[in-house]
Amino acid sequence: MTAVARPVVAPPEPWDFPHASTHDLPNGLRLLTYDVPGQYVLSLRLGLPISLRDEPRDREGVATIMARSLDEGTQRWSAEEFARLLERKGVSFGAGITDAGLSLDLDVVKGNLEPALDLLRQIVTEPAFPETEVARQVRTRLAEIDQERAVPAARAGLEFVRTFYAADDRSSRPTGGSRATVAPITRADVAAFHEEHVVAAGVTMVVAGDLAGLDVPALVGTALGGWGSGGRERARFLDRRARLAGDRSRIVLVSRPGSVQTEIMVGAPGPDRSVDGGWAPYPVLGFVLGGSPTARVDAVLREEKGYTYGIRSSFRPRRAGGLFLTSGSVRADSTVESLRLLVELLESGATGFSDKEIRSGVDFISKTAPGRYATADAIADEAVSMALDGRTTEFVTSNLRDLRTVDAPRVDAAYARFAAGAGIGDGSRPGAGWTIALVGDADAHLEEIRALGLGEVTVVRDDQA
Repeated sequence: MTAVARPVVAPPEPWDFPHASTHDLPNGLRLLTYDVPGQYVLSLRLGLPISLRDEPRDREGVATIMARSLDEGTQRWSAEEFARLLERKGVSFGAGITDAGLSLDLDVVKGNLEPALDLLRQIVTEPAFPETEVARQVRTRLAEIDQERAVPAARAGLEFVRTFYAADDRSSRPTGGSRATVAPITRADVAAFHEEHVVAAGVTMVVAGDLAGLDVPALVGTALGGWGSGGRERARFLDRRARLAGDRSRIVLVSRPGSVQTEIMVGAPGPDRSVDGGWAPYPVLGFVLGGSPTARVDAVLREEKGYTYGIRSSFRPRRAGGLFLTSGSVRADSTVESLRLLVELLESGATGFSDKEIRSGVDFISKTAPGRYATADAIADEAVSMALDGRTTEFVTSNLRDLRTVDAPRVDAAYARFAAGAGIGDGSRPGAGWTIALVGDADAHLEEIRALGLGEVTVVRDDQA
């Protein structure tokens, strides 16, 4: 019998993010088009550089209410009529605001691009903001606020940002506003915010999909060329680094008597994508520490100990600065031991990483990129995300190429920079530099958590918060 030689599997060739064609409109809107043959549902995205700091202090949440009310009728159509128009033209629409900016998402079949663009024009330039619909959105947001306080993961997030960021910084308060600031919002507040901030200057529009036979720049110019550019500097707040609380390195325990699980959130200041030494090592670092079921955190807390279904870590860059965050839930009876082990695992990066760990992270992130960006909506989402970060998708390509060169020494150096910047492992005490928010049974765990010596422990009871 003749032996057949096994085929040699060569490493994949470097992959580039799809190339965009760029068109600038006179009103300040930048159009990016990505031709993705065979994808006949087109994805349109608008990224508006609006900061949450643009909201009046006593009306925080108005941007969220405004975003949710954009398609609730226009000057020409009632809310019900406009909803039927979107459905008739096969248009899916959504909008939301984060600390990165306001994003509008629209997906439509290729043949209906022109009418869809006209509907988008009406949404951004002629929203009616009916008083009844605005009031409904306010009621919905108030109900969400109650829900956020009830759900442990959301409650931990609220307490984390309140502890981590300075009290006078917008980042310390909920993106969608609090009960005190949302309840008074009126139609006039929403319309005024829209008039001042939803303007064309600095906006990036992305159209991705099968564009054969379409003159997208002409269609967009006809639909949105008359959108007013506005008269202010759009990025006045976006490049400002969030201020951190001077006493952020501590533990806050939200009391939930009788909880059978404890929600844990541990974070520290992280870098943005302009960090010295390049951004590429940081996604790998997050992956190795807690970004997958095979990472250090889950290998111990899930696989070895059985304390959790899964805890995840990641670096979350902003336009200026960023955050490293780890979160998940554990069995209540393992709360103290889980917290101790989690901090130890997160600080274990100080002793370095193995070549095997780094290769697993590099391979996963780099080799799955073509699949992650295989669809028009994923391309459009990434393009508008980069635009709101002040970048183009050339950064994605260059970062993926740099990623191929990442090795253990580069990741070790990245961890050292991160730890030094956050004050982690400064020798003052275990857990120094971390902000820790817990939601669980304070009466059952408080004294043992204090005994860990990870920092000052404050108990918050929701009926007193």
